[in-house]
Amino acid sequence: MKTKISSFLKERTGRMKPEEANNLNLKRLDKIDFSGEIHLTEKPTKTDMILIKPGDLVISGINVEKGAIAVYQGDEDILATIHYSSYEFDEKKIDINYFKWFLRSDVFKKIVQSQTRGGIKTEMKPKTFLPLEIDLPDLSAQEQILKKINSIKNEIKFVEVSFNVDEKLLSSLRSAILQEAVQGKLVSQNPSDEPASDLLKKIKAEKEKLIKEGKIKKQKPLPKIEEDEIPYELPKGWVWCRLGEITQWALGSGFPKKHQGKDNLPFLFCKVSDMNLPGNEKFINITNNTIDEKLAKEMRVKIHSEGTIIFPKIGGAIATNKRRILNKKSAIDNNCLGVIPYSKIDLEWLFVFFNSIDFMQFQSGTSVPAINQSQIGNIVLGLPPLPEQLRIVEKVDSLMKLCDELEKRIKENKKDSEVLMGAVLRESFEK
Repeated sequence: MKTKISSFLKERTGRMKPEEANNLNLKRLDKIDFSGEIHLTEKPTKTDMILIKPGDLVISGINVEKGAIAVYQGDEDILATIHYSSYEFDEKKIDINYFKWFLRSDVFKKIVQSQTRGGIKTEMKPKTFLPLEIDLPDLSAQEQILKKINSIKNEIKFVEVSFNVDEKLLSSLRSAILQEAVQGKLVSQNPSDEPASDLLKKIKAEKEKLIKEGKIKKQKPLPKIEEDEIPYELPKGWVWCRLGEITQWALGSGFPKKHQGKDNLPFLFCKVSDMNLPGNEKFINITNNTIDEKLAKEMRVKIHSEGTIIFPKIGGAIATNKRRILNKKSAIDNNCLGVIPYSKIDLEWLFVFFNSIDFMQFQSGTSVPAINQSQIGNIVLGLPPLPEQLRIVEKVDSLMKLCDELEKRIKENKKDSEVLMGAVLRESFEK
């Protein structure tokens, strides 16, 4: 039977100015998430507000079809911005849980599309919402439909929980692969490989040559590695060293706010958000900031060659745990820190090592947590022979590809469960 929503819902009218609302000392609705949970805040308001009473149906006018619908279960009145609407409902005509599912269905979207000028993209205000006509079965039929939906929803929820567990296990698997790699447990050792101790001697000779040629500055000696810094036993042929022994620094500089030129080369990573752009999963190829190379040199902006590993050093960006390799000649700003391996170190192996590190342990400072050169340069690591570095990279790449495939399947299964729930709602509400 065609029924107007206004026949079983009654808008709780009334709007108050910010000063009046704040004087009531009531909590206010911060948001309704897509699972239908209400979140409250005690922050004062600067906009007009409406009143919500316990037991009211509350609807987000912007995201109603995504599930931002809830029945307020608190004991005291609360406030909400005018982007929400609040309704009393007639329990003799509507099972509110049935109605909440109905509002999330494609059937409701089609009704809005056909009966309102702007369709589902229109903010769902009471004057638009209440006149809508829907097919409403009697309470007994509503309860039967709701029972069916909840039964299938519980089954889907059980499957979704297993997906979440799979994602956590997959994350642990990735971490385990990296830890096995840096501890020398991922591939077998070859007795014919030149030992890493000889590799360190060659790096030392390369460093001295670069200092003599004036290409790098002489650094202070790094502290001796103490026994309490050694976390595990290394395989034969490996050697303990500090990161500063096998890398050069790639330091950043400020980005000129005003400049002229072609703005094409080099890429300038002025913001660490560049590290998270699509396409920058490993090699950084895309940036939102560029500068003319000639002008960069004139302004003494530091330019680095491809093959520089960079990572954020300032603030909460550390928590993203992102390390990337520059794939093009580029400049980095002083929000980032970079290292360049000497020629006897495989770049990809060093990238594997960096991704095995939890950079949160190096964060210091209070208002702006940061990492610095001293902390990074003093990192202790096990250095494998060069041929083994290459074998490790090959093995890690193959295992990570398998992890990527598993992750893809998990995401596809999650999408399938959403599609299934949509189909259940369509079947339940379509005649």
